[in-house]
Amino acid sequence: MRRHIFAFACALAGFAAISAASAAQGVDIDPLTHQPLVQNPNALGSDGRPLATAIPRETVYFSGNYTPGTIVISTAERRLYYVLPGGQAIKYGVGVGRPGFEWSGTRVVSQKREWPDWTPPSQMLRRRPDLPRHMAGGIDNPLGARAMYLGGTLYRIHGSNEPETIGQAVSSGCIRMTNDDVIDLYDRVRVGTKVVVQR
Repeated sequence: MRRHIFAFACALAGFAAISAASAAQGVDIDPLTHQPLVQNPNALGSDGRPLATAIPRETVYFSGNYTPGTIVISTAERRLYYVLPGGQAIKYGVGVGRPGFEWSGTRVVSQKREWPDWTPPSQMLRRRPDLPRHMAGGIDNPLGARAMYLGGTLYRIHGSNEPETIGQAVSSGCIRMTNDDVIDLYDRVRVGTKVVVQR
């Protein structure tokens, strides 16, 4: 028992040391793993800076009766799966709706936009009257590098200028990804793609 407690204490000390060293170097920390955010030197924002990937995407085995090309989002797991042939999927980390803004259902991608403008919906402006009425697309825009609009809803799968929120429940119902990941998904997805959101 004492050995297990010691090992746990060492692990905590290791996380603290990583966090302190990374903070001293100005590196962001993944809030879930306490590891430094991975910088992808091949993915650059409009300002030329590397785009952070909080939760590395990976190809995984995937069971489920979904046609390849379907997007399946597990809000409980805070992961998005892009279904591939042969029982596999690409798994991405996502941010999801905060308590009170969770939802589920099946939709389709109705539009795709690169560096989209953002016009907060009236419901959001009532909650947050301090928000701008319109914001042009760009690196500071909350929708990030790409957006895929979900037909019949106010929701989108979109990028984010806050990579530290990936893996969290913080949005007003939209599905957030890092800019690096949303660009990768955007290039795979077509208008009409089925999106299944599970709680």
